[in-house]
Amino acid sequence: MVKRVYICEQEDYMCEECGLVYHSLETALRCENYCRKHNACSLTITKNAAHAPQAPAI
Repeated sequence: MVKRVYICEQEDYMCEECGLVYHSLETALRCENYCRKHNACSLTITKNAAHAPQAPAI
């Protein structure tokens, strides 16, 4: 299920499979469905990402 997140005081939607964040709920749902089905990200979908997950600091 897509997770609603707030980044810079703007409501965005995060794919819980890969962690990419989108401004559009529809795009986030497409991303999550693709990730689940193919166990990988679609470049066509991810090019619309607003934010990417950051690696944890060591």
